[in-house]
Amino acid sequence: MTTTSDRRSTPLPGRLGDPSAEYRTDDRADRRLREALARLGLDAQAAPPPFDRSASLEDRLAFVRGAHDAFEQLYAAIAADEPGRDDVTRTARTVTGRDGHGIALHVFRPAGTEGTALPGLVYLHGGGMTILEYDNRIHTRWCEDLAATGLVVVTVDFRNAVSTAGHAPFPTGLHDCADALTWIDAHRADLGTTSLVLQGESGGANLCLASALLAKREGRLDAIAGVYAMVPYISGGYGWDEDAKRAELPSLVENEGWFLNTLMMDVLVSTYDPTDEHRRNPLAWPYFATVEDLTGMPPHVVSVNELDPLRDEGIAYYRRLQAAGVRATGRVNLGLTHGADSIFKTAIGDVYDSTVADISRFARSVAPAS
Repeated sequence: MTTTSDRRSTPLPGRLGDPSAEYRTDDRADRRLREALARLGLDAQAAPPPFDRSASLEDRLAFVRGAHDAFEQLYAAIAADEPGRDDVTRTARTVTGRDGHGIALHVFRPAGTEGTALPGLVYLHGGGMTILEYDNRIHTRWCEDLAATGLVVVTVDFRNAVSTAGHAPFPTGLHDCADALTWIDAHRADLGTTSLVLQGESGGANLCLASALLAKREGRLDAIAGVYAMVPYISGGYGWDEDAKRAELPSLVENEGWFLNTLMMDVLVSTYDPTDEHRRNPLAWPYFATVEDLTGMPPHVVSVNELDPLRDEGIAYYRRLQAAGVRATGRVNLGLTHGADSIFKTAIGDVYDSTVADISRFARSVAPAS
């Protein structure tokens, strides 16, 4: 007996199925986050840049500086009513990088634990390696909350590719991170750390993964106990044509404009690598790391958000780690846009707290047994 089904085919998600879709119309969206974004006017399509990467470098640099200022203002508004912590101490250090540049560090640890060795975490902030400050309130709040779980957290003021000080494209920021990591590793006893995990979101996740790749090439991989990469910004493929995106990284189309605009990201890419000579260099874009590159890496966690344009590149990296035999864990946060689990603490506090707890758990799991 033959039966036929009248079940309708499932429509393609997001803008794959409906080019007019927005985060605010997506049934998959987290209701609390959608309401928070609506209050900020961010639940509709993120605006594209006024020009593409073919504009003059001067115009692109000016645009990125403006984007930096806008995101700093947004971050300040999001965290305006959130108090600091009095159970965490903060100290500052400055170390010297390979080109003589001074790299500022902030060290966070639980109050009253001086003289006690704790698992360590090196935090590299997001911003596409081109924008945002390392010590804005969103980033310092994150470090405070991680430290309060019993970690020593060191955040690194690596050079953004674009700043008021000038243009410092790849590999400047990566080298700052690598040099800071070398110093931190050599001063574990002074800092009171037993181990070091690299952790970051978005562009910071790029720098974490690239720092591990660079450490392997330079024979310094034993400094890194693990890597926790959140919503990694690692393909550089944000200006690919739509057919290429659909074929390789469909979330770039599916979630286009959900908090992030891919053409805006492509302008950032064009200032990080202005000659386009590093488009497939895994130190610039870890998405292109091979199984051979990843073999022998320490444990990793790759966390992605369901409604993020960058979702699929993070998943692809996780799968390549698996293929390389690396101990890797993958996480998918349903209903969330890019970076929401670290940015929007007030709106989705349970998700934020769960993420902080998982990072702390991971850092402890790869630390030496006491």
